[in-house]
Amino acid sequence: DDWGSCSDNEDYFQDRNEDDDEEDCYSSGFLSKLQFRKDISKARWVDDLAMAEVVEKKGKMWVTMGIVRNGNTYCSIEETLFLIEIGALHVLDGNDIHLSLKELYEKLSNGKSGCYWELFEVYKHLRSLGYVVGRHGIPWSVKGQQMKSGTCSLEGSQESNEMLEMEPKDENSVIELFNNMQITDVSPAFNVYLPNSKFRKSSPGDPSFVLYISRCSPPSRVEIEALERKHGAIPFKFCHVENGRVSFFSFAKTELPVLP
Repeated sequence: DDWGSCSDNEDYFQDRNEDDDEEDCYSSGFLSKLQFRKDISKARWVDDLAMAEVVEKKGKMWVTMGIVRNGNTYCSIEETLFLIEIGALHVLDGNDIHLSLKELYEKLSNGKSGCYWELFEVYKHLRSLGYVVGRHGIPWSVKGQQMKSGTCSLEGSQESNEMLEMEPKDENSVIELFNNMQITDVSPAFNVYLPNSKFRKSSPGDPSFVLYISRCSPPSRVEIEALERKHGAIPFKFCHVENGRVSFFSFAKTELPVLP
């Protein structure tokens, strides 16, 4: 057999459940234009974490946004930027001075958050379509886990996940998990879930698919077969961003006819 590829973009996501009650703010119209709304949550940016700690929650979006550590909710920079763009979040610095969207974009570009512009575009695209999106390898909620300063990145190891789950009283935080991560040409970026009104951070279940970011050349057959063994029954997709266009693709085995 041989490998056939299917390249798609927004059409791939048309199988989502339109009846689930994810907030209307995730409609495809909310992309980059700053929005304004009545109920606005507040957060404080923590430079050592390269994340925003939520101090005042308003709206339903917190059911599916932010990670929970020791009862506190923290937003990654991609979540923070997305919420600011849709007018749902105000972010303050350590001196309670309001941070502008431009200042947050600059924090994205400094490389300390484990995120980069193309990755943010992918996150924003998926959230605007209504999907629940979390960083791959980062648990949504860990009881008793403390946050500690460090540098965020994108790909976690199994050993680090086990450390988080088995040693909840250890002061090592999820940020140390981030420190053990790497960004490669093909990196697992996000766990993606279909819109679901019953989604719970404490028990999110398996994602609908794991999304890999392809930054340069397409993955090789060897890499794809390795990912199939790694993920088992959980589907995985690839994403590529070029000139602001977000494209999603997957690979499937096909039987080629024997020519006479």
